[in-house]
Amino acid sequence: MQPQSNLPYRPCVGILLINSDDKIFVGERRDTPGAWQMPQGGIDEGETPEAAARRELKEETGIKPALVTIEAKTTDWVLYDLPPHLIGKLWRGRFAGQKQLWYKMRFDGDDADINIKTKHPEFGRWKWSDPTDVLAEIVEFKRGVYSAVLEELLG
Repeated sequence: MQPQSNLPYRPCVGILLINSDDKIFVGERRDTPGAWQMPQGGIDEGETPEAAARRELKEETGIKPALVTIEAKTTDWVLYDLPPHLIGKLWRGRFAGQKQLWYKMRFDGDDADINIKTKHPEFGRWKWSDPTDVLAEIVEFKRGVYSAVLEELLG
């Protein structure tokens, strides 16, 4: 495994999903109880970031692309480093962290349209949260990213 400083960042997308009450969708990771996050995931080769965001949302929440409207996206990539103890455990040690483009999406459906029991479930539970609660519940090493994303996309 290379030293973290020599590793690239994994290109990803994140989704800031807002409902009609301006609450944010968060899911509790199945592999880390107590760790809540917004949907996110890697960009496949040849895939546009917007297509990746729509695909990841569907894969993680069951929400069909027709039920969301993209309202904004971050102006640039937002980066975070993995803590040293996770470098060799995630992504086969190939990445220092992630560089993410975030999309703010308005959910135009009903809660019944959300199904986290997907083919490869990432979340064990989900809820709608206030921005301050999202920051309090996220894992420490992602707080800076979430704070920057909320500031830029929610103002």
